[in-house]
Amino acid sequence: MAAYRNGGSDRVIVLLDTNALLIPSRSGVDIFNGLQEIFGAFEPVVPAEVVDELRALSQGRGKSAAAARFGLALLPQCRILPAQDTPAPVDEIVARSAEILSAPVVTNDRKLKDDLLHKGIPVLILRNQKRLELIRK
Repeated sequence: MAAYRNGGSDRVIVLLDTNALLIPSRSGVDIFNGLQEIFGAFEPVVPAEVVDELRALSQGRGKSAAAARFGLALLPQCRILPAQDTPAPVDEIVARSAEILSAPVVTNDRKLKDDLLHKGIPVLILRNQKRLELIRK
């Protein structure tokens, strides 16, 4: 098990959206190290719908498909949430899950970021293609 998942109850749950799981391949930034620097002990959590979205993206060709395949390879380090009963857009599911878990979200999706901040949910973004940064409203 990775060092950042120490099993303690003091771990911060951090939700990852599809975009977050593409960051390592696209920018070369290790999001898990970045999260450890910010929170110390944390638990990365991914909604099942994000996994489905990554699988669909990975079926194509080119850089986006390769990034999605790399993102899928990161999933064994994450806890996968069960699929929601009510079909909804993935961004809505991410926001709903963040509210339920009281968890910050890693994303570079501008609309999702704005929606989350409007709801008072902290967001981690990739700053200058180099590091994660926590922002709050």
